[in-house]
Amino acid sequence: MTTYRSIFGPVRSSRLGLSLGLDLLGAPICSMDCLYCEVGKTRTLTRERRRWVRGETVLAELSAYSRENRAPEVVTLGGLGEPCLNLDMGMIIEGAKKIHPGLPVAVLTNATLLTDATVRAELMGADIVLPSLDSLVEDEFAAVNRPAAGITAAACARGIMEFRELFAGRIFLEVLLCKGLNDSQANLEMLADYVGRISPDRVDVVTLSRPGAYAEATAADTETLARFAGRLGAKPRAADRQIEAGRASKAETASSSPLTDEAFREIVLSSLRRRPQTPGQISDALGVDEERVRALLHRLESEGAVTCDDTFYALARD
Repeated sequence: MTTYRSIFGPVRSSRLGLSLGLDLLGAPICSMDCLYCEVGKTRTLTRERRRWVRGETVLAELSAYSRENRAPEVVTLGGLGEPCLNLDMGMIIEGAKKIHPGLPVAVLTNATLLTDATVRAELMGADIVLPSLDSLVEDEFAAVNRPAAGITAAACARGIMEFRELFAGRIFLEVLLCKGLNDSQANLEMLADYVGRISPDRVDVVTLSRPGAYAEATAADTETLARFAGRLGAKPRAADRQIEAGRASKAETASSSPLTDEAFREIVLSSLRRRPQTPGQISDALGVDEERVRALLHRLESEGAVTCDDTFYALARD
């Protein structure tokens, strides 16, 4: 069984189905340091595009994964930071389609690099792009998303708009609300006008389901979520970051052969490095008995490798 560094999951996604993640950064590298980020604090805050992880490396792992496992329902570029920061993103999108012909490729993005025409051109190869836009009120945007210098909410909105005009695929817009930070009526009015102009294929209004990177970020209440969702034509839910509770059928499980203990440990740690999850969610995605998952998580917790907040397990932070 191959050990993967750039592949994580699959995880069950409320928006995408059984999603296999590709991490294009290898570390918390992002153009934002969002208060609510469940990956943790951004270690490298930058707008610089580099080959943070080489495209050949990612595609070699994806090719190996495809030989050892059943295909997921979607391949998703995301991971520990902003995938558009990787100069090889376009090549990775194209390569993923060749490795898994017929499967959609999705890209999670904070929209900060959609101001770059080259990035927009690379994203044209994707089937689904999921940009986030948490506030159009500039001081709220700065407070919640903590972007790198020079990034504004208005610029992100323009980038999404320009991309939307040419993109033939689907756009799923996400708005994450933090109590008292970006849940203002002013933000709601501006977002409602904006959504009406870009007509995304889907809008999700979400909030924190567990503590984020910074204590200042707390969950919005259900009334606020419903108010925003109603105006934006969205379904309110807790921010599961692609993970949806529920049981996957055996036909949907990704593993085609029993996992050794060592391989199982590595896969779970890799998945938790990118996404906090419940034992049931890990069990569903990997097709592994939940009791085996719980036994491993308890061992990892006793070793100090993971933490649990009574619901979600996450990789222990430094």
